[in-house]
Amino acid sequence: MLDQKEVNKFRFNQIQNQKILVGSNWVHSKSGQTQSIISPIDGKEISKLQVCDHLDVNDAVLSGRETYERGDWSNMPPINRKKIMLKIAELIEKNMLELAVLGARDNGTEINMALKAEPGSAAGTFRYYAEAIDKIYGEISNTSNNFLGLIHKEPVGVVAAIVPWNFPLMIGAWKIAPALAMGNSVVIKPSEAASLSLLKLGEICLEAGLPPGTLNIVTGNGRITGQALALHMDVDVLTFTGSGTTGRKLLEYSAQSNMKKIYQELGGKSPNIVFADTENLEEAAKVSTMGIFRNSGEVCVAGSRLLVEKEIHDEFLGMVYKFTKNLKIGDPLDLNNDIGAINSLSQLKSDLDFVEKAKSEGGKIEIGGNRVLEDSGGFYMEPTIISSVKQDTTIFQNEVFGPVLTVTPFENENDAVELSNATAFGLASGLWTSNLSRAHRMIRKIKAGTVFVNTYGGSDNTLPLTGVKQSGNGSDKSLHALDKFTDLKSVWMKI
Repeated sequence: MLDQKEVNKFRFNQIQNQKILVGSNWVHSKSGQTQSIISPIDGKEISKLQVCDHLDVNDAVLSGRETYERGDWSNMPPINRKKIMLKIAELIEKNMLELAVLGARDNGTEINMALKAEPGSAAGTFRYYAEAIDKIYGEISNTSNNFLGLIHKEPVGVVAAIVPWNFPLMIGAWKIAPALAMGNSVVIKPSEAASLSLLKLGEICLEAGLPPGTLNIVTGNGRITGQALALHMDVDVLTFTGSGTTGRKLLEYSAQSNMKKIYQELGGKSPNIVFADTENLEEAAKVSTMGIFRNSGEVCVAGSRLLVEKEIHDEFLGMVYKFTKNLKIGDPLDLNNDIGAINSLSQLKSDLDFVEKAKSEGGKIEIGGNRVLEDSGGFYMEPTIISSVKQDTTIFQNEVFGPVLTVTPFENENDAVELSNATAFGLASGLWTSNLSRAHRMIRKIKAGTVFVNTYGGSDNTLPLTGVKQSGNGSDKSLHALDKFTDLKSVWMKI
């Protein structure tokens, strides 16, 4: 159980101006250029971040390549790599509250969620892949007795990772841990809007004994730093979580450089479907409310499109309204608050613009839709419910990435499937029904990488997070994530 006094021990810590990690050295960018880190809690500067250009990126990639080729990590016995990754997990847990508070000051996530979703999840991820290291085998093919067919699984070399601001430590661990488990070196670029927790992770990795150069961290904006990584000729694989606009650019940069493999998770516009036969409508309403409003809606798999069977539409909307009305918005480091801050002023403005556009296209604001607590200097927005949302409207089709829920009625099962699949995205979906046969039918028909049934969110490391359509390719989480960072080598040997 969190204690407010324990949280406050870290919330007022002075945060030194940040450096980047290249090899074993924490250094300034070569240009000396920095940018302010603005806390969404009160809109004030809390530190400065290095802005890296292609020269810094080249140093980081070269450090990763040299370490990889020397075999400091790639040739280390699996059992020894396992011990170091378990130590990283242990140190993350040792510093959990500090990491969670640091992240909340940086991106505005409510502390109750941040503790579990960021360091809690990251520690579990490192431990999961540490345990997998010495359990990944090559193969012997079933061929004639005159030949021996072997399939070796080898690291790809240097992995670049670009991660977003909503859950930097959790998503960063999803990239770093499986890449390290397979013996690769990593260069990671956090979002310029939330870099602090991943920079702290760099310190933890060195303390745990990760060989210098195995993990390098560069900071800066996507237009310069991210582009330099994506265009670098010595990066073998790039893994990215973020917007579809950036994802398209990364594919272009791959084609313009060394045709590096690109794996992407590009967000979603996830439907959450509620049938009239749902066993406990009140529980469904409560879970669905938090399925969109936790972390101010800044969640890739957020259930942002609520589809409700027509005969219970008004009743269920009333339940969701009730739970939404009771949510407390404010300082994310105050344990009494349910919802924290929007990550940045620009994101807040974008969220509010979507609401105005929805109103102009016939949507009805049931609750919310406004900026609040402006006197604090921070970036806060009311959880917002918009009903009467049609399929062809802007807000039905596009990811808001904010605390905005749309509600649309449906007539029957076929109508629900059509509405569910009526966007370009296919990351996640939710389904509420007591009819087991219907559940299985819907699971097959819904075009999404994940289907939550009679719940929303919360899957563990054993399941892949993957997208279909324009939500991306490849998988984060599970043993399937290792495939992104592995090359297969076939051996055909005459006996």
